[in-house]
Amino acid sequence: MDYKSAGVDIDAGNETVRRIKALARRTYTPGVMSDIGSFGGLFRLGDRYKDPVLVSSADGVGTKIKVAFLTGRHETIGADLVNHCVNDVLVQGAEPLFFLDYLATGRLSPDVAEQVVAGVARACIENGCALIGGETAEMPGFYADGEYDIAGFIVGAVEKARVLDGRTIVPGDVLIGLPSGGLHTNGYSLARRVFFELAQWKVDKLVRELGATIGDALMAPHRSYLSCVRPLLEHRYLRGLAHITGGGITENLPRVLPEGCAAEIDRRSWQVPPLFRLLQQHGRVSDEEMFRTFNMGIGMILVCAPRDAERVITAVAGAGERNAVRIGYVVSGDRSVRYV
Repeated sequence: MDYKSAGVDIDAGNETVRRIKALARRTYTPGVMSDIGSFGGLFRLGDRYKDPVLVSSADGVGTKIKVAFLTGRHETIGADLVNHCVNDVLVQGAEPLFFLDYLATGRLSPDVAEQVVAGVARACIENGCALIGGETAEMPGFYADGEYDIAGFIVGAVEKARVLDGRTIVPGDVLIGLPSGGLHTNGYSLARRVFFELAQWKVDKLVRELGATIGDALMAPHRSYLSCVRPLLEHRYLRGLAHITGGGITENLPRVLPEGCAAEIDRRSWQVPPLFRLLQQHGRVSDEEMFRTFNMGIGMILVCAPRDAERVITAVAGAGERNAVRIGYVVSGDRSVRYV
């Protein structure tokens, strides 16, 4: 017996690492002090910050990976992961510094791993953070052949005086929504059940309302909001940010509200994209469940003072986001969301 006959191909692992090294090096920023293959990744903050606070997060992309298996498309999964993690540290005012990933599979395919990590590297470059390490695990008998899972870990930094923690939010503040690019990385277990089991659609079914196949619609990338939010952080226009992920607006917006504050959301203020309407129709899903499971077309919510609302909308438009919309207000209450 040898390791390969037990299901672990060391040569395939070495080939994967060789390919990943080339991808990772393209993401390196001046703070990187180590190379892929070190036991630990080294990063130097330098003198960019006077009183830095490190902000970290870890996440995955859920069962969206199942759709990747069905479509045979893996190049966007890595970007989904990075963008999700970038948004998670962004809501506290942090700029991303570096990223690490964990890729686990039953039988390692260097080609598939390279596609996934190429997406990670591309998104790291777009967000200005470095891919400085990770782990690729071949685990026969744990994952089925051809299947994998991936998780990401990010570290960002923000000046202590500029941390966004929602403490300054007060009743009367304005809630501004930025559009999502689709389901992003949440709600896929329900979406797959509705479309592939109840509706019995195939992944290549062309859906007229979507102008695309259902597979393409479900694989739409998770957006990064860093580029359009960064100018707002620089001008200190924001009092809070909420990344709308698992739990929807219902569960995520209260996470940034201080005691004594609640949110009132006007559901008529934006048009819910067709994908969500199809989900609700074919799955007979209640309104309450839809808003608690999916982002419903709003991927990030900005909280600002009324006097700054127009400045915020103008600033994000200048950064390329012209579809920002006022979706409600902060009101007195018990850290909950009310829809009107």
